[in-house]
Amino acid sequence: MKAIIDADSLIYASSFKDTLEECYETFTKSLDSVKEDLNEYCEVDEYLLCNGSKNNFRIALNSQYKANRGEKPKFLYALHELVKKNYNSYWGDGVETDDVVATLWKNEVDKYDDDSVIIVANDKDYKQFSCWYFDMYYKRRTLDKIEPLEAIKNFYTQMVVGDTADNIKVCLGYGKVAARKMLFGVKSELDCIKRVYSLYIELYGNDAKRLFKETYNLLKLRTDANSEIRIGI
Repeated sequence: MKAIIDADSLIYASSFKDTLEECYETFTKSLDSVKEDLNEYCEVDEYLLCNGSKNNFRIALNSQYKANRGEKPKFLYALHELVKKNYNSYWGDGVETDDVVATLWKNEVDKYDDDSVIIVANDKDYKQFSCWYFDMYYKRRTLDKIEPLEAIKNFYTQMVVGDTADNIKVCLGYGKVAARKMLFGVKSELDCIKRVYSLYIELYGNDAKRLFKETYNLLKLRTDANSEIRIGI
């Protein structure tokens, strides 16, 4: 089985040390811990690391995308580059690391099947796919299979709730509980679209179509970013 790791969060968490060497040592220990815990669930034959993507196209869709992020740690960029060099990791020029992971995952699924690959991350956005997902957050470390309808509902829940981490604010006042009630009993993606789009019309009137499309494009991870993917440095 192949494991595709979104290493961005591990690198960020490791980049607050006093020297680059300490940052890198912290990262390698964190990564080894993730691998060790994943191997308790299944046997992994190959790991692909993804990190440090640049020139995110979503900023062109909405200038406020991720505008809420604070000042970056001093060694963040250097640590990303060191990981790219030493692990020959995958990154995107023009897309996010999420899109790189999603594209590599889709390539693997298309070549074999969805039981051949695991997405390893600390990011709920990947739950918009019907996939094996290992949550590498240190307080969880759980492996789950996201089923097709569950994946669809996860995505359209985000279309209602937005994503505070990425500064995507849409249906203000509607949280996860309200979204889940709205999507209760749906049987298809079309059902989800109808219910969520109705809410957009209620909230935004004539601007609903534009906002629905923009939010969709901000939240939907690309699985066709092969031409934007780079390897190492």
